[in-house]
Amino acid sequence: MNQSIFYLLGFVTIMFALLVVFAKNPIHSALYMVMTFFSITCHYVLLNAQFLAIVNFIVYMGAI
Repeated sequence: MNQSIFYLLGFVTIMFALLVVFAKNPIHSALYMVMTFFSITCHYVLLNAQFLAIVNFIVYMGAI
């Protein structure tokens, strides 16, 4: 169960990262980058690294 969620999040992360690069509108690119960071935060939660998830959420998503 967790492994399939992990692979699904991996696919979503890669998809949003590609959308960041190929988006023509900079606003859309920034929103895709927020979603990329959020999916990485979900990866940290699945790996039981809650401190890294909180730091990632506050520092990276808060900066954008």
